[in-house]
Amino acid sequence: MGATQRVSMTDVARRAGVSQKTVSRVVNGEPHVADAIRARVQAVIEEMGFRPNAAARALVTRRNRRIGMVTMGTALYGPTSILAGVDAALRGTGYHLSVARTQGGGVADLQAAIDELVAQDIAGLVLSEPIDLGHPELRLPAGLPVLTFDSPTSVAEAAPDGVAGAGSGVRSGAVPDGAPGAVPGVEPGRDPAPEETGRDRLVLGADELTGARSATEHLLTLGHRTVHHIAGTAGWAATARRIAGWRSALADTGAPLPDVVHGDWSPRSGYEATRELLRHAGSGSSSGSGSATSAAPDSTATPVNPVTAIFAANDHMAIGAIRAVEQAGLRVPQDVSVVGFDDAPEAEFLSTPLTTVRQDFAEVTRLAVHRLVRAMEGRPPAERHRLIPTELVVRETTAPPPDSTPKNSAPQNKTETTAPERSV
Repeated sequence: MGATQRVSMTDVARRAGVSQKTVSRVVNGEPHVADAIRARVQAVIEEMGFRPNAAARALVTRRNRRIGMVTMGTALYGPTSILAGVDAALRGTGYHLSVARTQGGGVADLQAAIDELVAQDIAGLVLSEPIDLGHPELRLPAGLPVLTFDSPTSVAEAAPDGVAGAGSGVRSGAVPDGAPGAVPGVEPGRDPAPEETGRDRLVLGADELTGARSATEHLLTLGHRTVHHIAGTAGWAATARRIAGWRSALADTGAPLPDVVHGDWSPRSGYEATRELLRHAGSGSSSGSGSATSAAPDSTATPVNPVTAIFAANDHMAIGAIRAVEQAGLRVPQDVSVVGFDDAPEAEFLSTPLTTVRQDFAEVTRLAVHRLVRAMEGRPPAERHRLIPTELVVRETTAPPPDSTPKNSAPQNKTETTAPERSV
């Protein structure tokens, strides 16, 4: 009849020798296509006179305005602050947030939440899972930008059949289409860094280790012989980082290392842990009971008597600690100094305002979302891993121990920690 048959995306893919998905990425201006492949596909498009279907492109655009977020189903201050921060940071960007909550059930629980979000055709994924799950390989669509909040979780690129590849290490995002299996400049057997492959894995969070270290150093500088630590829930990544900062500060000064006592982030667990610390101070034992449970005895731990300084892994446990100190007939800070972590809204309004370590959840989430949106729009930041500095906020719950003189001059009201930006 003289009518010209419409050229399809399949026709372009066949002529260019690439997959239909690659043609779709070129047409929609998506990343993860090698420059040579992109140029070849574009040349075939012009040669064949291919014109994308407007309705189909509109569907893709609508689909890609949604971001998925996996977070723990909890009312705890940290996880809820990250969720609220991500939601606030997305306002005005044109993207919408879908949330899937885990119940702390491990890798299978996390994978189920991811699958629920991926089924919604999300354009990017945020992982805010506080439990340290090690380095599992998770099934994810190739090329999906993933943001984690300083989480150790590894993300695996899905194979064509939807099954994660074998091996270990970080395998997130997608290697550009048409690239060979080996990465130029990377020796065999070594996992290439994200910037070497173009993988879309972004990691951003507060420098909790340095923050914990600064809290401990503050107490040691005031003249305390050592600092007891009420840690968060065992198995949480934040718990491990804050313990590491506390321990490093004690080790650097040669201070005695008490046993770690674990709470569960609640005021009651901080209260119970402190009662046990005070009860057993005479024998040097720091085993916990009730809501607070002690870590296994540490062979390097040194008996400490008496308790004059406590660093709690969050403000709510610090509040419980203060209550226990006062019930024991002691005073804060004249007899026992207490430092928290987070700078929760109520910290500065206690009857004795709490000295604490501030992590700016609003700023952390703002920067993180900005980077994720850039990655989704084909402009990934060069700096993929970043730690945001924390700040020691000195209020009224810390002072020199009884009958002592601080080692150095009194600290300023606010001391900002130094958190080097680390590329991993």
